[in-house]
Amino acid sequence: MKFFDKYHKLNSIDRKDLNTPLEEIRQGEVLELDNPMQVSNVKQKKFYIESYGCAMNFSDTEVVASILFADGFVNTKNVEEANLILINTCSIREKAEDRIRNRLRDFTKFKKRRKGKPVIGILGCMAERLKKDLLEQEKLVDIVCGPDAYRDLPNLIGTAESGQKAVNVLLSREETYADINPVRLDTNGVNGFVSIMRGCDNMCSFCVVPFTRGRERSRNAFSIVAEATELFESGHNEVTLLGQNVDSYKWTNPETEERVSFAILLEMTAQIHPDLRVRFSTSHPKDITDEVIYTIAKYDNVCNYIHLPAQSGSSRILELMNRTYDREWFMERVRKIRSIIPDCGLSTDIISGFCTETEEDHKETLSLLEEVQFDLAYMYYYSERPGTLAARKYKDDVTADVKKRRLREIIDTQVAQARIKNAEDVGKTFKVLVEKESKKSSEEMCGRNDQNKMVIFPKGNTKSGDFVFVKITASTSGTLMGELIDNC
Repeated sequence: MKFFDKYHKLNSIDRKDLNTPLEEIRQGEVLELDNPMQVSNVKQKKFYIESYGCAMNFSDTEVVASILFADGFVNTKNVEEANLILINTCSIREKAEDRIRNRLRDFTKFKKRRKGKPVIGILGCMAERLKKDLLEQEKLVDIVCGPDAYRDLPNLIGTAESGQKAVNVLLSREETYADINPVRLDTNGVNGFVSIMRGCDNMCSFCVVPFTRGRERSRNAFSIVAEATELFESGHNEVTLLGQNVDSYKWTNPETEERVSFAILLEMTAQIHPDLRVRFSTSHPKDITDEVIYTIAKYDNVCNYIHLPAQSGSSRILELMNRTYDREWFMERVRKIRSIIPDCGLSTDIISGFCTETEEDHKETLSLLEEVQFDLAYMYYYSERPGTLAARKYKDDVTADVKKRRLREIIDTQVAQARIKNAEDVGKTFKVLVEKESKKSSEEMCGRNDQNKMVIFPKGNTKSGDFVFVKITASTSGTLMGELIDNC
């Protein structure tokens, strides 16, 4: 029995089939935007928005755009003509915050010299964390709006237009924006992102997310499936299910008390259509279950790829990070994944120079990279975030020079392992979803295979959104190159 049939009764709204319009399945206030541009042309107010950070932030920007369209705004790519300038921010690392501050200073200078003064607003994680600094001390913005307050933007904009400062950074235990139909501003028409949950309960000692995005809460499973269905029907051949920790997704129907886990949600999404490729991010090593791994293996259209952040190879450091697993637990999960899905692509996050990290701890991280051989890694040196457990309890005692040197060694090790892994793919043929022209040549196209590796190949007659077979003929540490075999 398909999960759509088995879990039909979980949906508190009587949904007859998957062709039911999205607005009929979403609960709460519905933003009906059959043609957002026509609605917004009445007032001709224009908003310009920049997004920084993770995929969750870019997904949030699509929610914000929907709310602004309903309030009479039109999107513009030209900041010079905007009545409203917004930055959707990230607070994960100090460097990101510095870059955003500089951008706000640029906008403030622009505002001073322009006759019609635009309203400047900051959204997202940095907005919640630095509201007083940005609004009162540095005077860089007119609006500060946290991740759970986007519905209040029309009111905040009205307040700012009247000459007052406007703030709403209240966190919510219920807000998921499940009823809002995101407006895809910068989509390539191939890949779509669907937020399945918000917030995080893990309280890793280095991370600011629980303080800026609040506690975990999961969306209605059927609203997620409906949004993914709508993306597929509009021409997107790939969806990515997003959450700070997707494996802890859990939604319970308030009327039936039946629960949907992430494994069930993944299967429901896969069953939308065999031609819809499904990805997800991010998994937490402590939560990824055998059920999820077996679901990936069961469906050809669920990508054999898992982003599994290790953060460190040292069990001592992992304990200080409050990751709630040790090195052996992590390796057991890797072994389990590869025993069930032998060709599964694995990526990770690594932090160098966390509090009290010794050379021995660092060497354990290097050996983890060599042992696992990740296909890709996002690598950073530790940046203390005010308000986190680490900032309160531990001294940031690893010098900047040592952090950077260790990071360089981590990068060198990972690049070497990725080069080995990619070389093993030479001679293999992969199914690739074509995304766009290659940056280096208009005669080449690029796209990702099932393992999330970028593949470059001759253009031929292919176009964005096509599935093609590519035989790999060469590789680097970050890219596969090949020859076009055939369209799928």
